[in-house]
Amino acid sequence: MYKKSNTNPILLLLISLVIFSGCNAAEKSQPEYFPTNVLLITADDLNYNSVGCYGSDVENITPNIDLLAKRGIRFNNAFVNIAVCQPSRQSIMTGRYPHNNGAPGFDPIDDNVPTLQEQLNKAGYLNGILGKEIHLKPTEKFCWDYYIREEDLASGVGIGRDPDLYYKYALEFINKSKKEGKPFFLMANSHDPHRPFADSDQERNSWGEDLPVFTRKITPEEVSVPAFLPDLPEVRLEIAEYYTSVYRLDQTVGAIMKALKESGLEENTLVMFLSDNGMAFPFAKSNCYLNSNKTPWIVSWPGQIPEGVVDSTHFISGIDFMPTILHALHLPDVPNMNGTSFLPVLQGKTQKTRTRVFTEFHKIFAGIDYSMRCVQEGDHGYIVNFWSDGQHQIRGDASSGRTYAAMKEAAAADEDVDERLDMYVYRVPEELYDFGADPDGLNNLINDPDYKEITSRLKGLLLREMKKTNDTLSGSFEERFFEE
Repeated sequence: MYKKSNTNPILLLLISLVIFSGCNAAEKSQPEYFPTNVLLITADDLNYNSVGCYGSDVENITPNIDLLAKRGIRFNNAFVNIAVCQPSRQSIMTGRYPHNNGAPGFDPIDDNVPTLQEQLNKAGYLNGILGKEIHLKPTEKFCWDYYIREEDLASGVGIGRDPDLYYKYALEFINKSKKEGKPFFLMANSHDPHRPFADSDQERNSWGEDLPVFTRKITPEEVSVPAFLPDLPEVRLEIAEYYTSVYRLDQTVGAIMKALKESGLEENTLVMFLSDNGMAFPFAKSNCYLNSNKTPWIVSWPGQIPEGVVDSTHFISGIDFMPTILHALHLPDVPNMNGTSFLPVLQGKTQKTRTRVFTEFHKIFAGIDYSMRCVQEGDHGYIVNFWSDGQHQIRGDASSGRTYAAMKEAAAADEDVDERLDMYVYRVPEELYDFGADPDGLNNLINDPDYKEITSRLKGLLLREMKKTNDTLSGSFEERFFEE
């Protein structure tokens, strides 16, 4: 038999309101979702093995970078796809080889090529850059909401070499993102250790006496001369000057990380550190050697990836940066990128196809064609120098300063130095190295019959990649360097 309730309807309404408001209160008490921030720190002309955790024998040269490595993953097989500043950065920010984004040299990328900044802008990110904004062109393709030009990062006349200013502007930008309630992407580009090196004659000749400050001077006795260079007094001195700049770079990295920590956003920020190319010495920058393209690459992402990991298995490269960031931020993929995401590797998984990288060089200096292509698989690297004909001489940043001049002077009396200098200046059409045993590329194995099979396989891999990515030199490569 149905019995009418004696409950006061007004009381029922009040109870229901309390319950409803309680649900809302519970929902509001849940932490809000904040998209991951991204901090990319780049060095300028830093050799991979100049970093302490990558084997530098200069004591305590990069304590801040080493600390970042302890807090994340350090890759031992990381590369940029071209070993010179602007095209390297533009390749990183488009996920494409330089020959595919319209900017093989100091050129603006094609208007129809999507950039990482455009994708982040669509997703509501605040895009910021400290220094080197002139190396990402055209400006309208990179959507910078905040940018600090080189001249604003001056310590004395020297641009981009003051750690305190990087701290100031990094913190200002991150606080701007907090104030506006937007996640951020910050690209912080140090100008160290690019020439002119700290406390060098080249620096004084370039900028006079109002020079960037440095707090530690590395002496020639503290350094080792890389095996790809002759151990001459002037070379050793310039290596020491380079390391003085490396130490200041590390201070800049520490300053930027300090700003991130003080902002309170460190725990929600994906940090990557890498160099745009190798050191500005012969056989490194602006070539396709191991010392040209191999880069220190460190990733830190608190709570998302493990700490203190060293990955010596997987190969990653600059064209993988953009797809990895999009993947990590749960943003849509962009078609026609040459790179692929290595987020699974960051998460501790295996990507079996990551065993090789492809690098290149183009007509960059004085309009002269220095076209080179390289594939490295495992320990072995094959390089083709399209420009090498015994007549053309290489030029570029690496042939300025003390080292090149010292090599030229010593070559007159030292047959070994003369032979080494001749190899640098004129090169040979093909080179093959066992970089595992010979990381400095001193023993060209291209004519060694024991390496014929390896050479053939690597040439085949390179040709397939060139054809796949519509490299205009693929036909010339096949015609000139493959037997009938």
